[in-house]
Amino acid sequence: MDIVNEILEREQQEQAKYKPITVEKLLEVQNDLGLLLCTDVNDLEEEKLKSDCDDYLLNLTRDNVQLLLNDLWQQPTETVEESVLAQLPAPNHKLPRERKIPEPKPLTKWQKFAQEKGIKKQPRMKKVYDQEQEKWVPTYGYKRAAAEKDRDWVLEVPGNADPMEDQFQKKQELRKERVAKNEIQRMRNIARAQKVKIPRIGIPSSDAASSKELLTAASVAKASTASVGKFQGKLAKDKQARGLGVKELIPGVKRKPSHLEPEKAQNLNAVESVLNKRPKLDIEKAISLQKRDDREKREGEEAEATPRKSKKGKSKFKSKGMKKPKGGKGQRNPNKRTLGRKRR
Repeated sequence: MDIVNEILEREQQEQAKYKPITVEKLLEVQNDLGLLLCTDVNDLEEEKLKSDCDDYLLNLTRDNVQLLLNDLWQQPTETVEESVLAQLPAPNHKLPRERKIPEPKPLTKWQKFAQEKGIKKQPRMKKVYDQEQEKWVPTYGYKRAAAEKDRDWVLEVPGNADPMEDQFQKKQELRKERVAKNEIQRMRNIARAQKVKIPRIGIPSSDAASSKELLTAASVAKASTASVGKFQGKLAKDKQARGLGVKELIPGVKRKPSHLEPEKAQNLNAVESVLNKRPKLDIEKAISLQKRDDREKREGEEAEATPRKSKKGKSKFKSKGMKKPKGGKGQRNPNKRTLGRKRR
């Protein structure tokens, strides 16, 4: 009997850990299963909220979630891949949005053309088999350029092309042109999506152009000559578009500020006067300076060759012009160290 009582007590303790699925509320909560939203309209107990706020809110949340799950499992269910799913009804509450609903993205030129012709986008394979290299190569992305380089290691020169023309450079330039063309198309699509007017200077558009655009196009067309419209004749009531000068008509030409010209000329004159100033060359003075340097150098060498005076104060040589005595006939230099035994 003791063992049975212990088992029963243990089960009661384990069941005491789990709260019941039935929850009693003074006012019934409002559940919106479409949004999994539970709205509790009951008042909060201020004493419990002040004394033990965390445990009180935790228990309150647990009870509301239990009520929401009780209503959820009363809905019709279905089994999908060994999982039981409940079919949620349509939501009742309308949640406010922070921003407006995004508008559908406008179609590009190619998307419109494909939609009209019934062209469907086919999935592009990541790798294709190359018959020449006998291996799988990527069609885009990583290592595609290396695969093209290995495949096109030699290029055939067309019959109507210059034999000295670099076909690799030509292929690279065509690739850059295609990239630039795609970039222009992408920018045009962005401008069209944002409803921005694309300027068409010098190009007649199908839409009705304004008078300013027509005047700008006429001015650019007139300046599209070798003389930039200098010798172009003027028509009656001909006007020049405002804001168009040499800088706008000829690309690469910079407008020169007029107020900086005097200062620039003054600075150039100062620099030229400094650079063009040549010193006067005095040959006689240069020769005398050279002679003096040679004489000082020679006297310094002779002073180094002259030995020091002995203890008696007498010099080894009587005059500067005497020759150096041969070995064994002169006095030994006491300051010079010699190896071996001293001679007496």
